[in-house]
Amino acid sequence: MSRLVFERKPVVTVIERRLFLRQTLSLGALTLLTGCDISDNDSVQNVLKAMSWWNDRAQAFLFGHQTPVPTYAENDVVKDFRYNAFFPAADAPKLSAADYRLELSGLIANKRPWTVDQIYALPQESQITRHVCVEGWSMIGKWSGPRLSDFLQRVGADLSAKYVGFQCADGYYGSIDMPSALHPQTIMAVKFADEILPAKYGYPFKVRIPTKLGFKNPKWVTAIFVTNRYPGGFWEDRGYNWFSGS
Repeated sequence: MSRLVFERKPVVTVIERRLFLRQTLSLGALTLLTGCDISDNDSVQNVLKAMSWWNDRAQAFLFGHQTPVPTYAENDVVKDFRYNAFFPAADAPKLSAADYRLELSGLIANKRPWTVDQIYALPQESQITRHVCVEGWSMIGKWSGPRLSDFLQRVGADLSAKYVGFQCADGYYGSIDMPSALHPQTIMAVKFADEILPAKYGYPFKVRIPTKLGFKNPKWVTAIFVTNRYPGGFWEDRGYNWFSGS
């Protein structure tokens, strides 16, 4: 695994307020729509999972594989972009460029690790797009970096596979569908507002996916894998919708 120079933080195991509210509302809707006895937790969870699965399929069907999200002007960019994680900004992982290695696994032909310099040397694109958070706020930022699709092609990833997954230095993990990974606006963001990505935003890079809600945009990425087996995600395994298009 990646050689990192920070103290690994444990993954949060408690349900945050936003997840509690989400599931409370979901349970209330179920009692009205299905007549479920919410004391029968297994039955409720099965219905919730079925609803989430249907929602994922519906969103995937409607997703435009090449349709761009709206972009904005330079003067729309929020310079003091909001920090968001389950720990304070001061505790964000501090990764060393000298020691960092991006590990590759799964359905990828060339699994050699990538250094920061190699990632930053790839052709880069810039976008000014809106970050939409599941908590109800949004901000416009300018992000720059290589297209994830170009990187996946370069390393010989199986582009017909179903999922691309990510592991992060803070213990976070996530995954997206392959069409979203290949979307032209999905990038490995190495810069914010034309400056090297600060540690609090995910140095050495975050996966910027403007077609997804914010929690689907992993920071401090240390590993990428390609698979046909559903990999789940940190918040998805705690009840969030997996596809989560914005």
